[in-house]
Amino acid sequence: MTTSGSDGHRRAHTGRRRNEEARQAILDAALRLLTTPHDGGLTVDVIAHEAGVGKQTIYRWWQSKGAVLLEALTDWSDSLVPVPDTGSLREDLCGYLADTFRRAGEPATAAVLRTLAAEAARDPGTADLFRQFTETRRDALHAIVRRGRERAELGPELDLELLVDQAYGLFWYRFLLGHGPLDQETAVRLTDALIRT
Repeated sequence: MTTSGSDGHRRAHTGRRRNEEARQAILDAALRLLTTPHDGGLTVDVIAHEAGVGKQTIYRWWQSKGAVLLEALTDWSDSLVPVPDTGSLREDLCGYLADTFRRAGEPATAAVLRTLAAEAARDPGTADLFRQFTETRRDALHAIVRRGRERAELGPELDLELLVDQAYGLFWYRFLLGHGPLDQETAVRLTDALIRT
């Protein structure tokens, strides 16, 4: 048995085994659809049609539409902004922030993030998804500063959760309100401010 995606590409049905091509098609479709208005909203049926799979395939691998979207967003953000480990807190933190800022400025990335933020403001389910997604990015940044503390580059008295909040607070404030630039210089200045705290 085969299925056909919206691009006309036919994918083989693989039963219960999680086929990587189908998985990626579903995740890619979910990301595309996040920024596309749909009558009746974004549903599992809509994702399945866009990906060229049956909705039973989605439910076999994920518990809900939210779980699909969360995995799509997490995989996407991990591929866009990897977590560096150079052995230097300043280099890792500055590199991670600069990559985050640069990627957020790209039109496709900005569209996904703005859509999520807008939907989260009016829909509790999307708000929960957005919270889980941002938690994965907090965990990534937290890993960088935790390694810095383990190498004694940060004092033991520093509140790492607050440090991470400060970094993302600046990001979201500037991203959503356009208060100031999100560029390499901002990443350097923010890094230096954070590690001096």
